[in-house]
Amino acid sequence: MFASSVAMPWSDAQAHTTVSIPKANPRAFPANFLWGAATAAYQVEGAVNEDGRGVSIWDTFSRMPGKISQGATGDVADDSYHRYPEDIALMKAIGLHAYRFSIAWPRIFPNGSGEPNEKGIDHYRRFTEALLEAGIKPFCTLYHWDLPQALEDKGGWQNKATAQRFADYAGYTSGKLADLIENWITINEMSTIVDSGFSRGRDAPGLKLGRKALAQIRHHVALAHGLGVQAIRTSCRSSVKVGSAENLRAITPVYNSAEHVEAARKAMVEENAPYLTVMYTGRYTDGYLKKLGADAPVFTPEELKIISSPTDFQGLNVYSASYVRAADTAEGYAMVPYPAAYPKMDSTWLSIGPESLYWVPKLAAETLGICEIYITENGCSTRDVVAADGEVYDTDRVMFLAAYLTQLQRGISEGVPVRGYFVWSLLDNFEWGDGYSTRFGIHYVDYATQKRTPKLSAKFYANLVTRNEI
Repeated sequence: MFASSVAMPWSDAQAHTTVSIPKANPRAFPANFLWGAATAAYQVEGAVNEDGRGVSIWDTFSRMPGKISQGATGDVADDSYHRYPEDIALMKAIGLHAYRFSIAWPRIFPNGSGEPNEKGIDHYRRFTEALLEAGIKPFCTLYHWDLPQALEDKGGWQNKATAQRFADYAGYTSGKLADLIENWITINEMSTIVDSGFSRGRDAPGLKLGRKALAQIRHHVALAHGLGVQAIRTSCRSSVKVGSAENLRAITPVYNSAEHVEAARKAMVEENAPYLTVMYTGRYTDGYLKKLGADAPVFTPEELKIISSPTDFQGLNVYSASYVRAADTAEGYAMVPYPAAYPKMDSTWLSIGPESLYWVPKLAAETLGICEIYITENGCSTRDVVAADGEVYDTDRVMFLAAYLTQLQRGISEGVPVRGYFVWSLLDNFEWGDGYSTRFGIHYVDYATQKRTPKLSAKFYANLVTRNEI
């Protein structure tokens, strides 16, 4: 709390008495705001051949020559499968309220479906119990890109049957762990699954397909989300909460003027038509279908109803801004490209746009009627090194987080319904195609020894959590 000294003339005798009037801290977050960190199974667990785990598409993809930087794989990663007690201790030292992790589908159903692997369930039960014992609330993602290879061999996400297989897995797994886990996330980043895995070929399974095939895959993945929501509702007690985590097109007005803000509202709906918009409206926009023309996906009214099954919260993964300006076009907006010299972090795709963490949840809530939001990922890559004194001074990451969180607090103070924030990531880890060449963690990992070292950003984050203000 801040105090202000103001002269208040209570009476002639007290004409110039100075009194201290407490004021609310304008930088504070709500008292019940949830602070967390996030990871994903293939990126941190390792132990790919242990306790009955099956092969995933990332096991296969990472072994294809030239696909991953320096030929890296997630075979060991951070060895969190074995070292999770140490990782939970790191969370507790920061004071985290919550931890977002994912379950590896191949650990539960090694062949994608059929006979479940009880050793997989047993592992996640022990892990979740340890989280709860430490006072940390689990947020569980059911699919963070590690599709069982056995399903990929049957067509993977090109095959609509995979959506039902996901629902079977989601229902079984949530039913087994619902007594421990209240918050469930169906799928992480539907758009990345499709665009990077099936369009650009940069992620597993590494394909480059045409527009029609891509549109149909988008529909299958969205359908899997809807079927998964329904399966979780059927398998779990009524108090369980369900949502998804999406790296939506992070629409941000190029600057704050009435015309650009209105253009951004239109863009938020249209640019996110295949995922968030259909999930919250139950229809594909006319603009999206018109743009695809003959390449539009085949779907039924019943499938749209399934995709829009009601959820309890929406996770948003926000890294960079997608700037929009008003334009005299049919859409009423135009995207503004980044100039060549626009500043980036240590990834070519990670342009710096702190104001996105104000505008994205605000516009998503306003245009799609989303009532409860979590920032399920936000963070950055930097070139971290261990200094001579053993510390990691990632002042660039501290700058990034402070700038973004200032904008998030601005939105929350205006009533944007963001209930929590998960930094990406708890640990340096296997960063997909970049392997171990980029670092996103607030803890430095020496991959040769698996030693974890809190970076300056971890100390910044601990201070933020303790004070609950930016």
